[in-house]
Amino acid sequence: MNYQPVFSQIEALSPQYLTVWKECCEHESPSIDKAAVDACGQYFIDFAKVHGWQVDVLPQPVSGDAICITMNADVNERPLALSGHIDTVHPVGLFGDTPVRIEGDTIYGPGVDDCKGGIVAALLAMDALEKCGYKKRPIQLLLQTDEEVGSKLSKKATINWMCEKAKDAVAFLNLEGATPGQACLQRKGIITYRLIITGKEAHASRCATEGASAILEAAHKIIALEKLRDPEGLTCNCGTIEGGTAANTVPGSCEILANIRFATQDQLEWVKGYVKSIAETVHVPGCTCELKQESFRVAMEHEERNVQLLAQLNEAFVACGMDALAPHKGTGGSDAADVTVYGIPCIDNLGVVGAGIHSIHESAQIPSLVQSAKWLAAAALAL
Repeated sequence: MNYQPVFSQIEALSPQYLTVWKECCEHESPSIDKAAVDACGQYFIDFAKVHGWQVDVLPQPVSGDAICITMNADVNERPLALSGHIDTVHPVGLFGDTPVRIEGDTIYGPGVDDCKGGIVAALLAMDALEKCGYKKRPIQLLLQTDEEVGSKLSKKATINWMCEKAKDAVAFLNLEGATPGQACLQRKGIITYRLIITGKEAHASRCATEGASAILEAAHKIIALEKLRDPEGLTCNCGTIEGGTAANTVPGSCEILANIRFATQDQLEWVKGYVKSIAETVHVPGCTCELKQESFRVAMEHEERNVQLLAQLNEAFVACGMDALAPHKGTGGSDAADVTVYGIPCIDNLGVVGAGIHSIHESAQIPSLVQSAKWLAAAALAL
């Protein structure tokens, strides 16, 4: 199969798509700001319509509206699904009046790596394929709008719609930021708990005789939770703690948010019991604890169909002069986990290469846009 015409088109179009990359990231789009996310989504809708591609939208009352852009919608074959999320984490304005800047071979700004760079690579690949007459199968580009909050705002409606749209796909390639030389086949799941501890207020001078410190009880629970420290398995980060009113008052209330990551369903079932036991165990007489699950994301476990998909793509990559990608385990959550559980062959982390995600220093390497687009185009030609 001759990849060179498409690759040449990708290279020729890449300066134009650097502008697209910059423009879409200038549409700042934090998950909790529906208007901002929808404005960013409209940018991509307008782009798709210029190309004559089909656009389907899932309206949402709280999250941004999820979007499916389809090239070759009239071709009666199983689609290739590409996907990325357009929501970001920082409030609008945090990056200043000029949120995106380019310095040499690096682009800086909100979402340049996570995850708009991968989306732009998908558009670049689709455009190049179309210009070369590609009609083998439909190519879907699914744009998620509340991925950064685990689809909590849409109550999982967005990710469920995406999985349903892609249910017949030959492959689902997720476009989170790439790790050089690797492709992600496994990811940890995430469960977040809120522990609400109630004690008994008293004057600080009587802390040993009358009060029941909710903060002291919380400290015992935090120590027990933070013992989960296995990089390959269970980890826990108690990320926030709120409690107390004054230094001279025994605190009557305290709340902890615990973010727990797990690699398998067995680990999830074990940790549920472990956290329940921690909540029920009283170290400070007079204290009680209420346990609430705040959010949940499934794990992307080892699946042979994903292994086989990567092997098939690696054959194509090597055939057209690129390096094969080694399988990788990720520690963060991703839509690829839901897709894998749904039963669709899936590979993650085929977007651009960057650094500093979820920080004001987020950046991406501009040459990696072409590399990502070539991976996606090669996949379309080979599958």
